[in-house]
Amino acid sequence: MNNAPIGVFDSGVGGLSCVEELMRLMPNEDIVYLGDTARVPYGTRSRDTIIEYAKEDIAFLKRHDVKMILVACGTVSSVLDAIDSDSIGVPISGVVTPAVEAAYKATENKKIGIIATGASISTGAYDRQLASLDSGISVTGKACPMLVPLAENGYTSPDCPPARFFTEEYLRAIREAGVDTLILGCTHFPHFSEVISEYMGRGVKLISSSAELAGHAAKQLKDSGEAADRKTQGRIRLCCTDSASLFAQNVRKFLGRDINADIIKVSLTDKG
Repeated sequence: MNNAPIGVFDSGVGGLSCVEELMRLMPNEDIVYLGDTARVPYGTRSRDTIIEYAKEDIAFLKRHDVKMILVACGTVSSVLDAIDSDSIGVPISGVVTPAVEAAYKATENKKIGIIATGASISTGAYDRQLASLDSGISVTGKACPMLVPLAENGYTSPDCPPARFFTEEYLRAIREAGVDTLILGCTHFPHFSEVISEYMGRGVKLISSSAELAGHAAKQLKDSGEAADRKTQGRIRLCCTDSASLFAQNVRKFLGRDINADIIKVSLTDKG
């Protein structure tokens, strides 16, 4: 057993969807979350900048003695192969592989859609992994850059006109392609699940990269014997790099107003 915390990071609030699922699956685990809100979004940055940011995020979490690191950011996950995982010292997992495996199991007509940031789509990471499982799978991908700032500002509900407009604008070609499975390849996007499902139709299965990563982590900890053995509720520490008050508003919106968590602003050189 290992009672050290699980480390999770994202460019902003998107990864809270992963935290939410971790809390449901493993309520007795401590979690340290980093949302790099001062530099969101990552999906419009160059590959080199994304890698630099990711290394700083990883270093911050390691200073909190985490037992594993979950990259709850589709953009960073798509370039994770450029980071020397052996040098990190703890297991690290991104969202791409768990989401791809879930989509492959879910699809019946072998037509899969992917929505993500521009940086994620341009790497072709999802396409390559799907092709490695089955070369007959047809993939339709679309970058959805405006959904990230909408999520960061809490505009995600089906009755929100901007959310509806951009969902329809981005997903039109994917719906026309006849996909039966859609990967939400950015962890901000599960916050739009209701409006996306309404537009795509109830017959289209939505694969949350956040939920799949959390499920992967739960299985990994159980199989390795590294799950916490405490009987009490785990401690949740939610860190951001910009305004803590604005971050707290989104935390309470996405995780509930009664969330019992420490919400603090940090610098990436912070050792506390």
